[in-house]
Amino acid sequence: MALSKVQAESIDLTATYAFSGTVSNTAPINLVLLQTLTASSSANLSFTSGIDDTYKEYIFKCIDIHPATDNVAFQINFRDGGTDYDATKTTTFFDAGHSEDDSTVASLAYDTGADVAQGTGNARLSRNQGNGNDESCAGFVNLYDPSSTTFVKHFQTNFQGYDRNNIHYSGFGAGYCNVTAAIDGVQFAFSSGNIDSGTIKMYGVL
Repeated sequence: MALSKVQAESIDLTATYAFSGTVSNTAPINLVLLQTLTASSSANLSFTSGIDDTYKEYIFKCIDIHPATDNVAFQINFRDGGTDYDATKTTTFFDAGHSEDDSTVASLAYDTGADVAQGTGNARLSRNQGNGNDESCAGFVNLYDPSSTTFVKHFQTNFQGYDRNNIHYSGFGAGYCNVTAAIDGVQFAFSSGNIDSGTIKMYGVL
């Protein structure tokens, strides 16, 4: 009988499972669910608390984000101690697309209209998002050491979506908040119109 081997590094060794022992060459990763926000014709979804020096990394998982308005971009911004979500940032954004009928294939390319250069505007997460009944976007944002008052605050994003022209797109973004103050809030919104429905979960990474 053949013996199947599984690499220990490929197993999710979180506290949820009854598993004990020592795994070499890897460190356990635990995601702690801190907050869940659910949209219902919401102008935005804002995480106003729970982002502090407890964790060095935060992950935001965005699930089935559906806009009220057609052809809009899903966006993110950060609060740095004040009341507004306008932290100064520099970002980049790449995307690729493929249509359902195979007529459009867009190679991965830099989107010069979707970046921010030492500005306070929103950073793009998705593009040309459709608002049809079955159209939505989903993805995640990693925010690193938001409470640091020494270094810039790095973040990276990865989103998939179903756009207004029946095209699947995949968008990859990254950047940093170029502020000395801690980042203590994160806000998600569309470039126009409300978030009709969708869920965003915030995790702390141990």
